Amino acid sequence: MPPIPDRSIRICADRGGTFCDVHASYPDPERPGEIKEIVVKLLSQDAANYKDAPTEGIRRVLEIATGDEFPRSSILPTDKIDYIRLSTTVATNALLERKGEKHALLITKGFKDLLLIGNQSRPKIFDLNIRRPAPLYSAVVEVDERVTLVGYTSDPKAEAHAVQFNEDGTITRGYRGAGWDGEGLAEGPGEVVKGISGEAVRIMKKPDLDSVKKDLEKLYDDGYRSIAIVLCHSYTFPAHELQIGHIARAIGFSQVSESSQLLPMIKMVPRGVSSTADAYLTPILKQYLDGFFHGFDEKLRDGRLRSPRVEFMGSDGGLLDLNNFSGLKSILSGPAGGVVGYALTSWDPDRKHPVIG
Repeated sequence: MPPIPDRSIRICADRGGTFCDVHASYPDPERPGEIKEIVVKLLSQDAANYKDAPTEGIRRVLEIATGDEFPRSSILPTDKIDYIRLSTTVATNALLERKGEKHALLITKGFKDLLLIGNQSRPKIFDLNIRRPAPLYSAVVEVDERVTLVGYTSDPKAEAHAVQFNEDGTITRGYRGAGWDGEGLAEGPGEVVKGISGEAVRIMKKPDLDSVKKDLEKLYDDGYRSIAIVLCHSYTFPAHELQIGHIARAIGFSQVSESSQLLPMIKMVPRGVSSTADAYLTPILKQYLDGFFHGFDEKLRDGRLRSPRVEFMGSDGGLLDLNNFSGLKSILSGPAGGVVGYALTSWDPDRKHPVIG
């Protein structure tokens, strides 16, 4: 059989909780212009025969496509691979089975129970036996810091009354409401700065970083290696979260999920829930991916030019590289792959219309 060219095998794998499916396509070396396809189905877990199902599936693909033999214990070469696209339910199952990483929540003082209270929605309002799921985090540390937004969003003339800044962030006009001194400054404790969203942010209290460091060191001594940081208004003023995250990484925490970096949105509850989910699931996902990459040569992970691309299916159906793939973004990785596949196979390219639906 003629050899297949380098960087020609395109591989897609779906690693579910029970089964793993691998599909590969590459140019037929014996029939120019035609594409050969390979489908491999195997169990997601079979410790007696292989360590990782997608790796084993790709090993079988390489044997069929190249005609060479690759022992199960060997490191697989990647010179023939163009890309690998992987969707997985590792994070999904860890969340459903509550087998994520033990982690702590750092939150603004006074909001310790915020995520426990949630948004008080009651989807089953007449259910007499409601079981409330326990929070994902195992410990809570309150950070004595506070920032607020200057002005009132309900003011009918909010735009005319709002604090305004020049290009370098200096206040040029203050809030014309309660606390306005008549000369363009909004009175009150703390410095007023411009947030990322353009809003005026008053720093009422900066965190005592020495105290925060002691709290983090205690968590580390108690065995925590993952934390979620959720502070008020960090979507527009992330400085305090970033300071705490920097200290945590210096101490040795392997996973630091800052809400302002994961989901910079106004609502603190969904931002906090997303951060705790990320701190809970990302370590599990990283552990799995480390095992996956361990089965291939170093080219697969280093991302250098002419290296095979490795992309992961995100919850939104898009593809992410290794640096942008996280526990939070992989919760619906497996189901999203099925939806994308359905959308592609049910689409009529000639009529520009879905065949089904």
